[in-house]
Amino acid sequence: MNHFCTISTASHLYKVHALADSLRNQHPDFVMHVLVVDDNSNFFSENCRYWKLTDIGSSENAQAIINKYKNNNDKLRWSLKPVFLKYLLQREAIDQLIYLDNDLYFFSSYQFLFDLLGKHSFLLTPHYYKHDPGKDQNWLEANFRVGLFNAGFVGVNKNALNTLQWWADCCKYRCEKNSFRGLFDDQKYLDLVPVIEKDSLILRHKGCNVAGWNTELCQREIINHQIRIEKEFPIVFIHFNDTTIREIISGKDEILFNFYRDYLETLKKYKPELKEKELLFEQPWTVKIKFGLWKILTEYGI
Repeated sequence: MNHFCTISTASHLYKVHALADSLRNQHPDFVMHVLVVDDNSNFFSENCRYWKLTDIGSSENAQAIINKYKNNNDKLRWSLKPVFLKYLLQREAIDQLIYLDNDLYFFSSYQFLFDLLGKHSFLLTPHYYKHDPGKDQNWLEANFRVGLFNAGFVGVNKNALNTLQWWADCCKYRCEKNSFRGLFDDQKYLDLVPVIEKDSLILRHKGCNVAGWNTELCQREIINHQIRIEKEFPIVFIHFNDTTIREIISGKDEILFNFYRDYLETLKKYKPELKEKELLFEQPWTVKIKFGLWKILTEYGI
């Protein structure tokens, strides 16, 4: 039995159900553990087991994190990732567990990921941001500002408990976007995992965590009527966040359009009234201003 987990608000459970559908399409024998952070209702759906904050509240760091971020569901969800992972490994006697953001969707077999967890205690997926210092340097700097690894996917086995505790301690310390401090929510801390966790593995399968931010370093091509990444890798799962969806619908990543269409259809199965604009996030004006200033300073060599 394969075990996954995710953390969601009740309003976004339709994404969890779509994610579960995509997993079921590959292998029907799995459990998705779903922590709902803002609703104590009893939810039911196929292959899913639902958890409440009160279920994990007694675990180490949980209550401190809940108290600190209770008024911010984003920070609460992000900071509880290592807590929930550790809780499930210990309390449910699970040997291998994969955390997934609820906006991921699988298109081919994931079994090899669990095979890797038989040998490695911690799996990470690189963002594969562009890193050319000669052009588009904002992406080069994003590696250091946002983080080398994407926190939307984390695989662990029971040997990762100490590192998960360390990650939870970090999130309890600060979960914020703060370039001055070198922080980016829960995610930037993952840069240290390959240093701390000797049995960790950086996934080099570029069909994992395909997204709008890695179109250049994970090039998509049609080979023998099938889409391959870097001529080699089949698409395992796509991260359909705002950036990815914008790249697809704008035509910049048009080769993924059919994948997005399938994803959108599955979402509407669970939320028929869904409008595409609900999946898009409008950047705050402060972020737009900061990026504009960065471009001006870069042009003048500052």
